[in-house]
Amino acid sequence: MAMRVGYAAGAFDLFHVGHLNILRQARSLCDHLIAGVVSDEMLELTKGRGPVVPLAERLEIVEHIRYVDQVHAEVVPDKLDTWRELRFTHFFKGDDWRGTARGLLLEREFAAVGVEVVYFPYTLHTSSTKLRAALDLLSGRVDEHDGDGAAITGS
Repeated sequence: MAMRVGYAAGAFDLFHVGHLNILRQARSLCDHLIAGVVSDEMLELTKGRGPVVPLAERLEIVEHIRYVDQVHAEVVPDKLDTWRELRFTHFFKGDDWRGTARGLLLEREFAAVGVEVVYFPYTLHTSSTKLRAALDLLSGRVDEHDGDGAAITGS
């Protein structure tokens, strides 16, 4: 039986249980799991903002998760370029991509090179976006609204 090499990419910023769930599930379906940690520059390019936690620290955090066999700094936007370098057989993604234009394109491109795309349920109750918003609110970096809808600028 051929070795199943999995690749799970993400920002892994403000690491939370949703990240852990994806890595745990991914590892259960492969023999060797590579976690791709998206670089600060790629996050700026794709999401329009940098991470809270810098790449070097995110790499170290993810490297120490027991389900991860190898970490890879993802510094190119094209997942096929990453595949050409790492030659994984399975690509793991949260199911928020399933059925989207980006997800369908990814599936077609990977199918052409023999990579299976596997989706996992997105953890709805937590996300780095929600954590970032909570941190911004706590630090007063976001305008809050009083009961009448008037903006109260944080200090």
